[in-house]
Amino acid sequence: MLSKNHVITLKAAAFLSLSILHGTGYAQKIPSLKDTFKKDFGIGTALNNAQIDERDPETTAFIVRQFNMATPENIMKSALIHPKWDTYNFEMADKLVAFGKKHNIKINGHTLVWHSQLPPFIRGIKSADSIRTFFTDHIKTVAGRYEGKVYSWDVVNEALNEDGTMRKSVFLQYLGDDFVTEAFRLAQQAAPKTELYYNDYNNEQPAKRAGCLALLKKVKEAGVRIDGVGIQGHWHVGRVPLKDIEESILQYSAMGLKVMFTELDIEVLPRNFQGADVGQRMAANAQSNPYPDALPDSVQQQLAADYEALFKLFLKHKDKVTRVTFWGVNDGDSWLNGWPVRGRTNYPLLFDRKNQPKPAFGKVIALKK
Repeated sequence: MLSKNHVITLKAAAFLSLSILHGTGYAQKIPSLKDTFKKDFGIGTALNNAQIDERDPETTAFIVRQFNMATPENIMKSALIHPKWDTYNFEMADKLVAFGKKHNIKINGHTLVWHSQLPPFIRGIKSADSIRTFFTDHIKTVAGRYEGKVYSWDVVNEALNEDGTMRKSVFLQYLGDDFVTEAFRLAQQAAPKTELYYNDYNNEQPAKRAGCLALLKKVKEAGVRIDGVGIQGHWHVGRVPLKDIEESILQYSAMGLKVMFTELDIEVLPRNFQGADVGQRMAANAQSNPYPDALPDSVQQQLAADYEALFKLFLKHKDKVTRVTFWGVNDGDSWLNGWPVRGRTNYPLLFDRKNQPKPAFGKVIALKK
């Protein structure tokens, strides 16, 4: 006799098979992630320019059905929104805000301070006063413009090394150890009603977590507001560190911080390092892109099992986890197709390149049946 869970899983599989047979026009009958978890936590995605511009109505409808939160993939990073010393380009960011308002999707601004994707003029600055002026004006201008228009900000992104020490960024070099606290102070002044987060990858790992906890404590002890911490969640199939993730949820929450998973994807291709440092690269060869046409069933099932285990953990701590954001709408959108090796075919998300649900989606949805 089949158990209740087996029956649910079989029903979910049958439904997903039907949706695939009927093609993308059947998408409206695919269960909604945001509705499934509406009593638990927000469900977000990263949006690219084409999606923000609503160039494909079917894709727009799919996004609106599945997600109630969104983070811009690139357009709010300083290189794009502040390309010249005295020039800001708010066109796409304004479109993103309008998209969110139109479709009732909460927008998480990403990001005010990051050592990467800085405007080119930063490389020519050798003065601490000039770096401080850029830093201050940028935060005040961007956060101030979108006060009341975005739900939250990733104020500082990836300020830590893997061992928990401060990353040797241009901000650390010229502004010193307190630049993170100062960034939150400025953001608080410019956007007093917006939630303010620190965001990083591998900050569920013990050494980096310890450094992150110390950094966040320093901000709080300075009397500066910080509302939450984002664990990016760039993990690898078959190696998702569930124990470390749970311990991190507990420790960050114990500080009075909201916990969110901000850039979730599960890598299925070979990688010779752990993390999400965009500066790292791997050589392209036959072994680095093993699944150019399709994902083997064994890997597909492991991916599904990993997502199921993750969402079980998120649900266990739904009183502490406020948001789960996938870094891309579907596999074709994923940055992992181009990093750390360009031109790979990756499969890290819940939906395939045609926005059809994968077995991982069925496993995740079935947790709430």
